[in-house]
Amino acid sequence: MTYRTMRQRLVLSAGSTVIMGLLLAAAANSQASAISYSPSNSDTSYTEHTPSTQAVPTSFHTSFWEDLELQHQDAWTALRQTFQWQELTLPPSAQARVDEWIEYYRASPENIATITERATPWLAWITQQVSDRGLPGEIALIPFVESSFDPSARSHRGAAGLWQFMPNTGDALGLVRNGNYDGRLDVLTSTAAALDYLEMQADQWYEGGIMLSLAAYNAGAGTVNRALHKAQNQGLAGDYWDLSLPHETMQYIPKLKAIATIINDPERFDISLPDIHMDPAFAKVKLEQPLSIAQASQLLDVSQSALAELNPGLLNGSIDPRNVQTLLVPEEADTQVLAQLSQTTSSELASTQAPNVHRVERGDNLSAIASRYQVNQNDLIRWNALDRPNALQPGQLLTLSGQ
Repeated sequence: MTYRTMRQRLVLSAGSTVIMGLLLAAAANSQASAISYSPSNSDTSYTEHTPSTQAVPTSFHTSFWEDLELQHQDAWTALRQTFQWQELTLPPSAQARVDEWIEYYRASPENIATITERATPWLAWITQQVSDRGLPGEIALIPFVESSFDPSARSHRGAAGLWQFMPNTGDALGLVRNGNYDGRLDVLTSTAAALDYLEMQADQWYEGGIMLSLAAYNAGAGTVNRALHKAQNQGLAGDYWDLSLPHETMQYIPKLKAIATIINDPERFDISLPDIHMDPAFAKVKLEQPLSIAQASQLLDVSQSALAELNPGLLNGSIDPRNVQTLLVPEEADTQVLAQLSQTTSSELASTQAPNVHRVERGDNLSAIASRYQVNQNDLIRWNALDRPNALQPGQLLTLSGQ
């Protein structure tokens, strides 16, 4: 069942007075729950016009998504509602680092368009996970910096996935990795691991400071802790902006802050963002039996490529419940079929091994199809009355038995 069907839609024709009241209430709650930045409890000592108490989860976090239902909003608006770092006043040298990256991104708007388009299936869901934990919404944009929102991204150093986990780090966080499945590429499991990791390091080393935890996420806690102690011995507060770190880490949060600044006000920077609905673009199916993407494609009448894009962690094209139990499918998939799929037995799945029909996908050719199903190519031509066997069209249905 999808998020849209699980949530009761509220009527959008509510009076403007009610809408304005909700907006004001949300804004007030947002201010009340904002983090206070001081040397004792966070990454920076720069003062905001916010209360001086440490942020804790409030009713704002639990009612946030319900309140948004009363407004006509998209994923970008929902994301902006969760930003916490936009009003920070940084020292001139720190702000200059952020401004440099803003200009860098502005100079190549096509890159932002490509990356944000690639974020379409994932942004709303990741934003919700970040919001549910009371973390700054800017955290939802880490995949922009790490992997350009490509779940299958791999670096030359061995990092992989949307959050670019190294093998040892992924192993330590319990992300299964074998010849059939790589949890670092699984968006659901890797996102949970990344947020757990950030919170764990912030609590263990930095008194809840997320910026320092982000620096440690990039460079390692040992590197950051040494730089932190050095800064404190020099009489500095020891926030992120005071530290002398490796070049990549020095640019890490300025990049994140820059892209968040642009997304917070894209018109100001002449940037266009794609339309992304505030509900996730996928549904989750829990499975107790092994299932291949080819089988799921046939059962759901969804292209294999669409399923593969949503499930990049499945390295051999099939899901094994010993590794992962959740298959992601396009949000628009038939809910009745989803229910049937979640209850399908191994014997029923076996019956799908020899389908009677093949749906042509981009890149298919008749020879490959014949070889795949172990049928004669000439029989395929005859059974389907193909006048132009070399001109198959994506979506075209081919009978595999002549019946």
